[in-house]
Amino acid sequence: MTQIDKHYSTTQTLVEQLFQLYQKVVFTRQDLAKLMDVSLSYVAKSIARGYGVPAYKRLGHKQNSKVIFNINDVAEFLNDTTKTI
Repeated sequence: MTQIDKHYSTTQTLVEQLFQLYQKVVFTRQDLAKLMDVSLSYVAKSIARGYGVPAYKRLGHKQNSKVIFNINDVAEFLNDTTKTI
């Protein structure tokens, strides 16, 4: 199994686990903060800076528009940024 195959397999497993836990495929800022065990303000600041959070979609054009995170992007982000011991 190549590194790419392992990465894909781990990400897919994580997607399945996230779906079982939350029963949703789209996460809000609040969901992400809870999942990452960080404050909501940390998530908001990371969005403003443009790093430290998974890829997201902004539903609207204003600064305070709702932001959503796809489950696949969340799993990919967690897989790439989480250390395993």
